[in-house]
Amino acid sequence: MNKKQILSKIKNKLEVIYPYNNTDQIFLKLNNIINKYYNKPIIKSKRKKYGNKLFLSEKDSILITYGDSIRINKEKPLKTLCKFLKKYVKNTITGVHVLPFFHSSDDVFSIVDYRDVDSELGNWKDIQKIADDYHLMADLVLNHVSKESKWFKGFLKGDKKYMNYFIAFNKRIDTSLVFRPRTSPLLTRFKTKKGLKYVWTTFSDNQIDLNFKNPDVLFEIIDLLLFYLSNGVEIVRLDAIGFLWKELGTSCFNLKNSHEIVKLFRLILSYVAPYAILITETNAPHKYNISYFGNDDESHMVYQAHLPLLVLDVFIREDTSHLQRFYKKIEPLKTKNLFFNFLASHDGINVIGANGLLTKKQFNTLINKVKKHNGLISYRSVPDGTKAPYELNINYFDAINNPNKKTMVNKEVKRFISSQSVIIASRGVPGIYIHSLIGSRNYLSGVKKTGIKRTINREKINFTRLEKELRDKKSTRYTVLENYLRLIDVRTKIPELNQLYKQKIIYSDKRLFIISRLRKNRKLVVIINVSNDMVSVSRYKGRTDLLSKRRFNGKVQPNGVYFLK
Repeated sequence: MNKKQILSKIKNKLEVIYPYNNTDQIFLKLNNIINKYYNKPIIKSKRKKYGNKLFLSEKDSILITYGDSIRINKEKPLKTLCKFLKKYVKNTITGVHVLPFFHSSDDVFSIVDYRDVDSELGNWKDIQKIADDYHLMADLVLNHVSKESKWFKGFLKGDKKYMNYFIAFNKRIDTSLVFRPRTSPLLTRFKTKKGLKYVWTTFSDNQIDLNFKNPDVLFEIIDLLLFYLSNGVEIVRLDAIGFLWKELGTSCFNLKNSHEIVKLFRLILSYVAPYAILITETNAPHKYNISYFGNDDESHMVYQAHLPLLVLDVFIREDTSHLQRFYKKIEPLKTKNLFFNFLASHDGINVIGANGLLTKKQFNTLINKVKKHNGLISYRSVPDGTKAPYELNINYFDAINNPNKKTMVNKEVKRFISSQSVIIASRGVPGIYIHSLIGSRNYLSGVKKTGIKRTINREKINFTRLEKELRDKKSTRYTVLENYLRLIDVRTKIPELNQLYKQKIIYSDKRLFIISRLRKNRKLVVIINVSNDMVSVSRYKGRTDLLSKRRFNGKVQPNGVYFLK
């Protein structure tokens, strides 16, 4: 499409989202925002560098980290992160997702100021320095703002500009049909200059939902989207996108206009920054996750939200049957649809939709195993007034290995790396959490301090201590980092693992996960043993294993991983 055609489509999309508003006026305001950013130096240079093509290939993987996951005294954490990346990661991993690095309150997803880098972390120069060496991924937290934000404070004071920025009622209303991801009240009471108001708060009383029925809210968010790109961001994560649009009398989840807004963002990027990538974050049943691909007109990439749960189940029961069926289900997806494959993140392991993936008995087995491994369970409210599990809070290394059982480090690491090889071998882009990369364990003392279950996988590590552990070649941290980087490095040298090439599940012994990746007339077969048993597979005997650089003898070692050419 040429520029004129894109602008026409943008206007048409606004007419769909706001059928009762003056669309000409809305389009004029939006066009002014677009023109403001079109020739910003960084955007202009990246358009020239990438053109209309997505830059991702089999060489790309993305590290997920907080700006202050690694700290050292008297140094801004973003500088420390940059040091860690240059010294240990180098160019093996090509992208970095720095979780919200803005001024926030009580949680990084409670944004006070969307344009202000938290001074405790660093500044925009520190962010741009990371963007100079890595594909930078950043969050657009568009569902809600902090109650400490200028916007919400203006609402409380009765400022006319912000009165319609939020969803508020004069009394409590029936919200029983609304899908809840938490157990906290959906409506929070606030005292305002206009009297008591009951304000929509999906996730907590500190995260105030925005009202996208007001076009001015959309303008604010689009301006932010382009502002981030003008500062070097190349991948934009749309946080909690499924909750964006609200309509009373519905579940208020995954509604049509949430999709239409993603389509609008995609059109704007195709005009201003065709190299940029949208990724949607939706912790929901699989059909909802992939619905954000649209007809190749919404997000470029979606989170493979059920992979953490399924892979954990595979290693707990030593049975790949459910994972095989799940992969068989996703094989027919269009070539351009990209999955963001991850096993661990700053959040817990999502279990919504588990009923369609695991039996009740298997799910309960998983819950009990997580508890035995010192993990925790977070709950959500359901319409019948009861509570149901929402996510498993546990470090992935300790989810795979029992921290209460003494085992040799090499054996534990081998089992853990075997689990991580699933995302390395699968079609899509691997997302690797910082604590998985450096072999962290359950941070239970942190949970005691904060009272927040998710803290179990959010430890802030002293860089001096980390380096000391990484110098010890017998330590878990050293062994995990060494093996993980080697696994990623091998992936970058195998063209068949390009994120767009087809994959096919090969059925076999239930203890094995065998996946083939196809590139024209060339095929790579990956074998992952999820059990502690030796398993024979004679059909691939004699092929070269690209990991060990040896001939495969037909014997799959316990928790062994093989990339067979």
